[in-house]
Amino acid sequence: MEQYEPDRLTPPRAAAVRRSLRTGRAALTRRSLLRASAGGALAAGGLGALSACGIPAAGRTRGGATEQDHSAREKVVNFSNWTEYIDVDDKGKRHPTLDVFRRRTGITVRYSEDINDNNEFFGKIKPQLAAGQDTGRDLIVLTDWLAARLIRLGWVQKLDPSHLPHAYTNLSPQFRNPDWDPGRAYSYPWQGISTVIAYNKKALDGVEVTSVSDLLDNPRLKGRVGFLSEMRDSIGMTMLDMGKDPGKFTDDDFDAAVARLQKAVDKGQIRRFTGNDYTSDLTKGDFAACIAWAGDVVQLKADSPDVDFVVPDSGYMTSTDNLCVPSRARHKTNAERLIDFYYEPEQAAALAAYINYVTPVDGVKPYLAEIDEDAARNPLIVPDKAMQAKSHAFRSLSQQEETAYEGKFAKLTGA
Repeated sequence: MEQYEPDRLTPPRAAAVRRSLRTGRAALTRRSLLRASAGGALAAGGLGALSACGIPAAGRTRGGATEQDHSAREKVVNFSNWTEYIDVDDKGKRHPTLDVFRRRTGITVRYSEDINDNNEFFGKIKPQLAAGQDTGRDLIVLTDWLAARLIRLGWVQKLDPSHLPHAYTNLSPQFRNPDWDPGRAYSYPWQGISTVIAYNKKALDGVEVTSVSDLLDNPRLKGRVGFLSEMRDSIGMTMLDMGKDPGKFTDDDFDAAVARLQKAVDKGQIRRFTGNDYTSDLTKGDFAACIAWAGDVVQLKADSPDVDFVVPDSGYMTSTDNLCVPSRARHKTNAERLIDFYYEPEQAAALAAYINYVTPVDGVKPYLAEIDEDAARNPLIVPDKAMQAKSHAFRSLSQQEETAYEGKFAKLTGA
């Protein structure tokens, strides 16, 4: 089991934590607030058994300690999530999908929006986890890098596949085998986060943008280009443009991507590196084009006819927020049933229609179309096979790599 070491936020990581929101939807900052500090970071249905279905053994890491499961006697599950990251009724008081789950199973979900920052939340639950105690939570949502850390530390329980028939069957192929949890033995995605190129058609004034090279090299865009202050997204998109795989890169590959961006900084091509505040620059036209997060673009397109996006032929970056059961949780089976519930396409559709993130559930499109046809057609919410094939994840980093890479990126961005 990996030994826990306290986080020390480097200046670039601390700078990346300072983000603002245009819409107040905290989900929109997750990828910048927290991934940047990585390493430092309604239909009825049954739950059938899969023991004889040939599900492969998943994962190579060891699971966290289990508590006696009280699920059968205590019909409850304590679920901690980010704010504004679940469906809400018109009055803003109830969560319709959770109500469906309770009526069907008799299990009450005690839902808490008490995650605002990965590092902050980790600090909140670390003392109990380190002491082998129950955190009071049965299900938590963690960004991929923090989920990976808790798995390495042995603070997340291995999931029982017999309780997850829908999840196993309906999980989108692009999310099935992250290097930090092969086969999804310890986690399932809550939502995906995609990084693409967004642009303001009016500000482009006829300039065509289809690639990261266009952003970095077209002199007509000088001083009107934005990149993200999240290392994984800006470096990852640049690597892809250079023909490198962000899931398998070397130190030399990383340095080459930094040098490529540094050249654009030195000649004034890049206006600045931003967090979520790029949304204002883009809608005003201060940015003609920029690296952007798909969840933002969906909202911006709805508000402004000038905003649109493109997925480069070289590919795009993706990450996930993930459902995990912490060590010593009292209601593991109930938590697994809730995970599986959200992998039913009907429930996934209801969730996607409200929050507009990338759904990790295959088969959701026809159900989403019944709620919102535009959302069902939007590849930023329901990626088609061609878009899924372009998806790339940034590989896991060691603590030493994290420190070195963040330092180089900080020098680049001036953080």
